[in-house]
Amino acid sequence: MFHHVKDLQFNARVSRPDPRFANLLLEQFGGENGELAAAMQYFTQAFGAKQPHPDKYDMLMDIATEEFSHLEIVGATIQMLLKGVSGELKDAAEQSEIMVAMNGKAEKESVIHAALSANPQFPIITGGGPTPRNSQGIPWCASYVNSNGDLTVDLRTNLASESRAKLVYEHLMKFTDDPYIHDTLSFLMTREITHFKMFEAALDSIQPNFPPGVLAADPRHLQQVYNLSDGTARGPWNEGEIKGMGKDFIYVENPLAQVKETEGQTKLLDDHSKELKFTRKQNKEMSKIKSAEVDNAEPKGVAQWSTY
Repeated sequence: MFHHVKDLQFNARVSRPDPRFANLLLEQFGGENGELAAAMQYFTQAFGAKQPHPDKYDMLMDIATEEFSHLEIVGATIQMLLKGVSGELKDAAEQSEIMVAMNGKAEKESVIHAALSANPQFPIITGGGPTPRNSQGIPWCASYVNSNGDLTVDLRTNLASESRAKLVYEHLMKFTDDPYIHDTLSFLMTREITHFKMFEAALDSIQPNFPPGVLAADPRHLQQVYNLSDGTARGPWNEGEIKGMGKDFIYVENPLAQVKETEGQTKLLDDHSKELKFTRKQNKEMSKIKSAEVDNAEPKGVAQWSTY
Protein backbone atom coordinates (compact mmCIF):
# COMPACT_ATOMS: atom_id res chain seq x y z
CA MET A 1 0.00 0.00 0.00
CA PHE A 2 1.39 3.35 -1.02
CA HIS A 3 0.46 6.68 0.53
CA HIS A 4 1.50 9.79 -1.32
CA VAL A 5 2.74 12.78 0.68
CA LYS A 6 2.77 15.89 -1.46
CA ASP A 7 5.86 17.40 0.19
CA LEU A 8 9.04 16.40 -1.59
CA GLN A 9 11.74 14.42 0.22
CA PHE A 10 14.15 17.26 -0.68
CA ASN A 11 13.08 20.88 -1.18
CA ALA A 12 13.83 21.13 -4.90
CA ARG A 13 14.23 24.70 -6.15
CA VAL A 14 15.45 26.49 -9.28
CA SER A 15 16.53 30.10 -9.63
CA ARG A 16 15.50 30.60 -13.26
CA PRO A 17 13.99 28.76 -16.24
CA ASP A 18 16.37 26.60 -18.25
CA PRO A 19 14.67 24.39 -20.85
CA ARG A 20 17.94 23.05 -22.20
CA PHE A 21 18.97 21.70 -18.81
CA ALA A 22 15.43 20.41 -18.27
CA ASN A 23 15.96 18.31 -21.37
CA LEU A 24 19.27 16.94 -20.06
CA LEU A 25 17.63 16.13 -16.73
CA LEU A 26 15.14 13.87 -18.52
CA GLU A 27 17.94 11.26 -18.47
CA GLN A 28 17.23 10.82 -14.77
CA PHE A 29 13.48 10.77 -15.31
CA GLY A 30 12.99 8.34 -18.19
CA GLY A 31 16.54 7.27 -19.09
CA GLU A 32 18.13 3.85 -18.64
CA ASN A 33 20.10 4.98 -15.57
CA GLY A 34 17.33 7.15 -14.17
CA GLU A 35 15.08 7.06 -11.14
CA LEU A 36 12.13 5.33 -12.82
CA ALA A 37 14.40 2.51 -13.98
CA ALA A 38 15.86 2.12 -10.49
CA ALA A 39 12.45 2.17 -8.80
CA MET A 40 11.03 -0.45 -11.14
CA GLN A 41 14.15 -2.61 -10.88
CA TYR A 42 14.15 -2.80 -7.09
CA PHE A 43 10.36 -3.09 -6.96
CA THR A 44 10.49 -6.06 -9.35
CA GLN A 45 13.40 -7.76 -7.61
CA ALA A 46 11.60 -7.56 -4.28
CA PHE A 47 8.89 -10.04 -5.27
CA GLY A 48 11.31 -12.94 -5.62
CA ALA A 49 13.02 -12.04 -2.35
CA LYS A 50 9.81 -11.96 -0.27
CA GLN A 51 9.78 -15.59 0.93
CA PRO A 52 13.43 -16.63 1.25
CA HIS A 53 14.76 -13.21 2.29
CA PRO A 54 11.95 -11.14 3.89
CA ASP A 55 14.45 -8.68 5.36
CA LYS A 56 15.90 -8.00 1.89
CA TYR A 57 12.34 -7.69 0.53
CA ASP A 58 11.77 -4.93 3.04
CA MET A 59 15.01 -3.18 2.03
CA LEU A 60 14.28 -3.43 -1.69
CA MET A 61 10.76 -2.06 -1.26
CA ASP A 62 12.02 0.80 0.89
CA ILE A 63 14.67 1.78 -1.64
CA ALA A 64 12.26 1.35 -4.55
CA THR A 65 9.81 3.68 -2.82
CA GLU A 66 12.57 6.22 -2.21
CA GLU A 67 13.51 6.04 -5.89
CA PHE A 68 9.90 6.92 -6.76
CA SER A 69 10.26 9.94 -4.48
CA HIS A 70 13.46 10.86 -6.33
CA LEU A 71 11.56 10.55 -9.60
CA GLU A 72 9.10 13.09 -8.19
CA ILE A 73 11.98 15.44 -7.29
CA VAL A 74 13.44 15.16 -10.79
CA GLY A 75 10.02 15.67 -12.41
CA ALA A 76 9.28 18.70 -10.23
CA THR A 77 12.67 20.21 -11.07
CA ILE A 78 12.09 19.68 -14.79
CA GLN A 79 8.67 21.34 -14.49
CA MET A 80 10.14 24.33 -12.69
CA LEU A 81 12.88 24.66 -15.29
CA LEU A 82 10.16 24.89 -17.94
CA LYS A 83 8.41 27.91 -16.45
CA GLY A 84 7.16 30.05 -19.31
CA VAL A 85 6.74 27.16 -21.73
CA SER A 86 3.15 26.22 -20.89
CA GLY A 87 0.29 27.97 -22.62
CA GLU A 88 -1.02 29.44 -19.40
CA LEU A 89 2.13 31.37 -18.69
CA LYS A 90 2.65 32.16 -22.34
CA ASP A 91 -0.75 33.87 -22.44
CA ALA A 92 -0.23 35.73 -19.17
CA ALA A 93 1.94 38.31 -20.94
CA GLU A 94 3.44 41.02 -18.76
CA GLN A 95 1.79 39.85 -15.52
CA SER A 96 3.24 36.33 -15.58
CA GLU A 97 5.82 35.13 -13.10
CA ILE A 98 8.23 34.45 -15.93
CA MET A 99 8.06 38.11 -17.01
CA VAL A 100 8.92 39.27 -13.51
CA ALA A 101 11.91 36.97 -13.42
CA MET A 102 13.15 37.92 -16.89
CA ASN A 103 13.81 41.07 -18.85
CA GLY A 104 10.86 41.51 -21.15
CA LYS A 105 9.00 39.71 -23.88
CA ALA A 106 12.04 39.03 -26.09
CA GLU A 107 13.78 37.16 -23.31
CA LYS A 108 10.62 35.19 -22.60
CA GLU A 109 10.29 34.18 -26.24
CA SER A 110 13.94 33.09 -26.27
CA VAL A 111 13.17 30.69 -23.41
CA ILE A 112 10.30 29.18 -25.38
CA HIS A 113 12.53 28.90 -28.44
CA ALA A 114 15.17 27.17 -26.31
CA ALA A 115 12.55 24.69 -25.14
CA LEU A 116 11.60 23.93 -28.74
CA SER A 117 15.24 23.53 -29.72
CA ALA A 118 16.13 21.33 -26.76
CA ASN A 119 13.13 19.01 -27.01
CA PRO A 120 10.07 19.75 -29.18
CA GLN A 121 8.07 17.25 -27.10
CA PHE A 122 7.95 19.66 -24.16
CA PRO A 123 5.64 22.24 -25.75
CA ILE A 124 4.11 20.15 -28.53
CA ILE A 125 3.33 16.72 -27.06
CA THR A 126 3.40 17.14 -23.29
CA GLY A 127 2.20 20.73 -23.06
CA GLY A 128 5.20 21.74 -21.00
CA GLY A 129 5.93 18.82 -18.68
CA PRO A 130 8.11 15.73 -18.28
CA THR A 131 7.16 12.29 -19.59
CA PRO A 132 9.04 8.99 -19.18
CA ARG A 133 11.46 9.64 -22.03
CA ASN A 134 15.17 10.32 -22.05
CA SER A 135 16.89 13.48 -23.32
CA GLN A 136 16.66 12.21 -26.90
CA GLY A 137 12.92 11.67 -26.65
CA ILE A 138 13.22 7.87 -26.56
CA PRO A 139 10.43 6.34 -24.42
CA TRP A 140 11.31 4.55 -21.21
CA CYS A 141 11.68 0.81 -21.79
CA ALA A 142 11.22 -2.20 -19.51
CA SER A 143 14.49 -3.61 -20.84
CA TYR A 144 16.22 -1.10 -18.54
CA VAL A 145 15.10 -3.30 -15.63
CA ASN A 146 17.31 -6.19 -14.53
CA SER A 147 15.75 -8.84 -12.31
CA ASN A 148 17.30 -12.30 -12.44
CA GLY A 149 15.56 -14.19 -9.64
CA ASP A 150 18.80 -14.75 -7.75
CA LEU A 151 19.20 -12.16 -5.03
CA THR A 152 23.01 -12.19 -5.05
CA VAL A 153 22.96 -11.51 -8.80
CA ASP A 154 20.33 -8.79 -8.39
CA LEU A 155 22.29 -7.08 -5.61
CA ARG A 156 25.43 -7.03 -7.74
CA THR A 157 23.36 -5.56 -10.57
CA ASN A 158 22.11 -2.89 -8.18
CA LEU A 159 25.65 -1.94 -7.16
CA ALA A 160 26.39 -1.23 -10.81
CA SER A 161 23.07 0.62 -11.28
CA GLU A 162 23.73 2.94 -8.35
CA SER A 163 27.27 3.57 -9.61
CA ARG A 164 26.02 4.55 -13.07
CA ALA A 165 23.29 6.79 -11.66
CA LYS A 166 25.81 8.59 -9.43
CA LEU A 167 28.01 9.23 -12.44
CA VAL A 168 25.11 10.68 -14.45
CA TYR A 169 24.39 13.15 -11.64
CA GLU A 170 28.06 14.13 -11.58
CA HIS A 171 27.97 14.83 -15.30
CA LEU A 172 24.70 16.77 -15.03
CA MET A 173 26.24 19.11 -12.46
CA LYS A 174 28.70 20.29 -15.10
CA PHE A 175 25.90 21.69 -17.27
CA THR A 176 24.23 24.09 -14.83
CA ASP A 177 25.45 26.86 -12.56
CA ASP A 178 22.17 27.16 -10.68
CA PRO A 179 23.12 26.69 -6.99
CA TYR A 180 19.65 25.38 -6.09
CA ILE A 181 19.84 22.68 -8.76
CA HIS A 182 23.35 21.79 -7.60
CA ASP A 183 21.96 21.24 -4.10
CA THR A 184 19.21 18.99 -5.47
CA LEU A 185 21.58 16.98 -7.65
CA SER A 186 24.05 16.67 -4.78
CA PHE A 187 21.29 15.22 -2.58
CA LEU A 188 20.23 12.73 -5.28
CA MET A 189 23.83 11.77 -6.05
CA THR A 190 24.59 11.17 -2.37
CA ARG A 191 21.55 8.94 -1.95
CA GLU A 192 22.97 6.74 -4.73
CA ILE A 193 26.06 6.25 -2.56
CA THR A 194 23.90 5.38 0.45
CA HIS A 195 21.94 2.83 -1.57
CA PHE A 196 25.20 1.36 -2.90
CA LYS A 197 26.40 0.73 0.67
CA MET A 198 23.02 -0.73 1.66
CA PHE A 199 23.11 -3.19 -1.24
CA GLU A 200 26.74 -4.01 -0.47
CA ALA A 201 25.90 -4.79 3.16
CA ALA A 202 22.89 -6.88 2.11
CA LEU A 203 25.07 -8.92 -0.26
CA ASP A 204 27.67 -9.51 2.46
CA SER A 205 24.94 -10.76 4.79
CA ILE A 206 24.08 -13.60 2.37
CA GLN A 207 26.63 -16.38 2.72
CA PRO A 208 27.78 -18.05 0.62
CA ASN A 209 27.21 -15.53 -2.17
CA PHE A 210 29.92 -16.61 -4.62
CA PRO A 211 29.81 -17.75 -7.30
CA PRO A 212 26.46 -16.25 -8.30
CA GLY A 213 23.71 -18.79 -8.84
CA VAL A 214 23.97 -22.39 -7.69
CA LEU A 215 26.62 -24.24 -9.69
CA ALA A 216 30.31 -24.06 -8.80
CA ALA A 217 32.98 -23.32 -11.38
CA ASP A 218 34.30 -26.16 -13.54
CA PRO A 219 37.86 -26.69 -12.18
CA ARG A 220 39.12 -27.60 -15.66
CA HIS A 221 38.58 -24.09 -16.96
CA LEU A 222 38.72 -21.81 -13.94
CA GLN A 223 42.33 -20.72 -13.71
CA GLN A 224 43.33 -19.99 -17.29
CA VAL A 225 43.67 -16.44 -18.52
CA TYR A 226 44.58 -15.96 -22.17
CA ASN A 227 46.97 -13.62 -23.94
CA LEU A 228 44.61 -12.50 -26.68
CA SER A 229 46.31 -9.29 -27.77
CA ASP A 230 49.82 -8.02 -28.40
CA GLY A 231 51.50 -6.63 -25.33
CA THR A 232 48.95 -7.86 -22.78
CA ALA A 233 49.44 -6.13 -19.43
CA ARG A 234 50.05 -8.27 -16.38
CA GLY A 235 48.38 -7.61 -13.05
CA PRO A 236 46.38 -9.19 -10.22
CA TRP A 237 43.65 -10.00 -12.77
CA ASN A 238 45.87 -12.48 -14.66
CA GLU A 239 48.69 -13.49 -12.30
CA GLY A 240 49.02 -14.62 -8.72
CA GLU A 241 46.19 -15.91 -6.54
CA ILE A 242 42.56 -15.81 -7.62
CA LYS A 243 41.16 -13.77 -4.77
CA GLY A 244 39.34 -15.89 -2.20
CA MET A 245 39.59 -19.16 -4.15
CA GLY A 246 42.90 -20.62 -3.01
CA LYS A 247 44.08 -21.09 -6.61
CA ASP A 248 46.46 -19.23 -8.87
CA PHE A 249 45.83 -17.86 -12.33
CA ILE A 250 47.52 -19.79 -15.13
CA TYR A 251 48.67 -17.41 -17.86
CA VAL A 252 48.39 -18.94 -21.34
CA GLU A 253 50.91 -17.09 -23.50
CA ASN A 254 49.92 -18.77 -26.76
CA PRO A 255 46.17 -19.58 -26.71
CA LEU A 256 46.13 -20.81 -30.32
CA ALA A 257 48.78 -23.43 -29.63
CA GLN A 258 47.05 -24.42 -26.40
CA VAL A 259 43.71 -24.94 -28.16
CA LYS A 260 45.37 -27.14 -30.80
CA GLU A 261 47.35 -29.16 -28.25
CA THR A 262 44.28 -29.82 -26.11
CA GLU A 263 41.94 -30.35 -29.07
CA GLY A 264 39.71 -27.51 -27.99
CA GLN A 265 40.12 -28.01 -24.22
CA THR A 266 38.96 -31.65 -24.42
CA LYS A 267 42.32 -33.30 -23.69
CA LEU A 268 43.96 -31.50 -20.81
CA LEU A 269 47.16 -32.61 -19.11
CA ASP A 270 45.31 -32.61 -15.79
CA ASP A 271 41.76 -33.95 -16.01
CA HIS A 272 40.98 -32.64 -12.50
CA SER A 273 38.99 -35.83 -11.86
CA LYS A 274 39.07 -35.52 -8.07
CA GLU A 275 38.08 -31.86 -8.15
CA LEU A 276 35.33 -32.58 -10.67
CA LYS A 277 33.92 -35.30 -8.45
CA PHE A 278 33.92 -32.92 -5.49
CA THR A 279 32.36 -30.13 -7.59
CA ARG A 280 29.51 -32.38 -8.77
CA LYS A 281 28.82 -33.39 -5.19
CA GLN A 282 28.94 -29.75 -4.14
CA ASN A 283 26.52 -28.77 -6.90
CA LYS A 284 23.98 -31.39 -5.76
CA GLU A 285 24.23 -30.24 -2.16
CA MET A 286 23.95 -26.57 -3.06
CA SER A 287 20.98 -27.26 -5.34
CA LYS A 288 19.15 -28.92 -2.44
CA ILE A 289 20.02 -26.06 -0.08
CA LYS A 290 18.90 -23.33 -2.48
CA SER A 291 15.71 -25.17 -3.38
CA ALA A 292 14.86 -25.88 0.25
CA GLU A 293 15.55 -22.24 1.12
CA VAL A 294 12.65 -21.18 -1.08
CA ASP A 295 10.35 -24.14 -0.44
CA ASN A 296 10.64 -23.93 3.34
CA ALA A 297 9.91 -20.21 3.30
CA GLU A 298 6.68 -20.56 1.36
CA PRO A 299 3.54 -20.75 3.50
CA LYS A 300 1.53 -23.93 3.64
CA GLY A 301 -2.08 -24.00 2.49
CA VAL A 302 -3.65 -20.76 1.26
CA ALA A 303 -1.04 -18.31 0.05
CA GLN A 304 -1.34 -14.91 1.69
CA TRP A 305 1.10 -12.09 0.98
CA SER A 306 0.28 -9.89 3.98
CA THR A 307 -0.55 -10.55 7.61
CA TYR A 308 -2.97 -7.99 9.04
